[in-house]
Amino acid sequence: MDSLLIAIDYRDPAWIAIAFAFGLLCRQIKLPPMVGFLIAGFVLHLMGAQSGEFLRSIADLGVTLLLFTIGLKLRVSSLLTPEIWGTTTLHMGTTVVLTACLLMGLSVGGVLMFDGMNFSTALIVAFALSFSSTVFAVKTMEDRGAMTSRYGQIAIGVLVMQDIAAVLFLAFSSGKVPSPYALGLLALIPGRHLLWKLMELSGHKELLTVFGFVMALGGAALFEAVGMKGDLGALIFGVLLANHQKGSELAHTLMGFKDVFLVCFFLTIGLTGLPTWETAGAALILLLLVPFKTALFFKIFSFFKVRARASTLASLSLANYSEFGLIVAAIAISAGWLSNEWLTVIALTLSASFILAAPFNAFSDRIYNKYRHYLKKHEARTRLAGDEDISLKGNLILVFGMGRVGCAAYDQIDAMVDGQILGIDQDDREVARQLEGGRNVLRGDATNPEFWSRVEGDKSEIQLILLAMPNPRANRLAAEQLRALGYHGPIVATAKFQEDVEKLKEAGIDRVYNIYAEAGTGAANHMREFLKPDETLERRARSAGL
Repeated sequence: MDSLLIAIDYRDPAWIAIAFAFGLLCRQIKLPPMVGFLIAGFVLHLMGAQSGEFLRSIADLGVTLLLFTIGLKLRVSSLLTPEIWGTTTLHMGTTVVLTACLLMGLSVGGVLMFDGMNFSTALIVAFALSFSSTVFAVKTMEDRGAMTSRYGQIAIGVLVMQDIAAVLFLAFSSGKVPSPYALGLLALIPGRHLLWKLMELSGHKELLTVFGFVMALGGAALFEAVGMKGDLGALIFGVLLANHQKGSELAHTLMGFKDVFLVCFFLTIGLTGLPTWETAGAALILLLLVPFKTALFFKIFSFFKVRARASTLASLSLANYSEFGLIVAAIAISAGWLSNEWLTVIALTLSASFILAAPFNAFSDRIYNKYRHYLKKHEARTRLAGDEDISLKGNLILVFGMGRVGCAAYDQIDAMVDGQILGIDQDDREVARQLEGGRNVLRGDATNPEFWSRVEGDKSEIQLILLAMPNPRANRLAAEQLRALGYHGPIVATAKFQEDVEKLKEAGIDRVYNIYAEAGTGAANHMREFLKPDETLERRARSAGL
């Protein structure tokens, strides 16, 4: 107990409570709670607070769990596609060169802290600014239910490629060469079957949660032990478990822990350094590069044949700076290339990019719809695999979201409509599994206004649409898109919580089923088979005194 009291400063819980208050306030004005957490960090720093060991440790744990859960949802084959490795290479190279030239121009002009900066230092700072935040992008996409969407997979792929570049930089800059024992990590590839067996034996509750922590932290520790970056180890261990059928369940189990721990991460960003007029001015100049960074992402994505909407949303999710910039700044300061004030500059720039990017991501669909006709002019004529035109002809019912609920509904209705039913899911792997099972399924995103533009011919044959996606916001967005595009037929949706039912009905959905309540009703119907009707009526009569 004494060691726990030493580790946890009495102010740490109060700071987390303040973060909650600011997060709740931001949620009321339709902004992501992470904006409130960042603001809370700045407010606390202005009040004289400093980040303690407890907050930093929990923040590190949150980032480790985040990378592990990314690995659980990552498809390694997707990293080899041109729109990912090509975009990452072109964007980083262009950004580094142009940003370094700008910094040298500011140095020659004697502007603020840029005065006297040499070209090698400018390249290092430019390299740090070429990264986007994995934490911010993934958290934003999780809130939107877009982790398995086309743009979500593209953005995650770019972030992973950037992480690989970060690992290489850290290895070269620190002069730390991986141990020869690092070659032994290759044994993890065949050894993943043992990990799969352990995950199966862990069941579905607390033991599975503990297994997830052991894999994430153990993977990080193993990679650190052989001279590799620990975060990369957490990511790799997640990838090793990704193809198992319980991988998505494990990611869902760890989600709550990860979200809580990341609160401390956003707090520590705001607590990094107290700004001055000079550091704030330098941060503002660097912040002006974000629009250029975003536009460049969009242009390169479009060049690699990504549709306009996916290019827009992926670019907005990457329109920020990365916490990796703080690591680069620390390395440069320790080497004597930068003054200590640069750590504050990078922290301010990073935090401000988060705050500015949050509302743009929250309203990204509205932004795209407003400028849709202009953005589509940049679209390539040829399509990527999975983005081709599709036909709904011969189908009476559409089921969006082919998870457990969607599959059960599909199977029940299939015979009623003589096979004239089509399942639609945005996850490639799920679509492949459903096709192997004999179901008529294709890849598509119901929240994407471009989905219906891919549909050939008359859509009037559709008589009913079921929205069975696990994220209520995705179901709501899909309904709004359908109504806006002129679909007047019945829409049915599923929800987990009663508070989501009314919101879904307001979006134009005709009927909403609470899957937990329906499960209870279904159980009761099965129980009725075991009751003897005559005895039941007799007991009721006796209890009523008849």
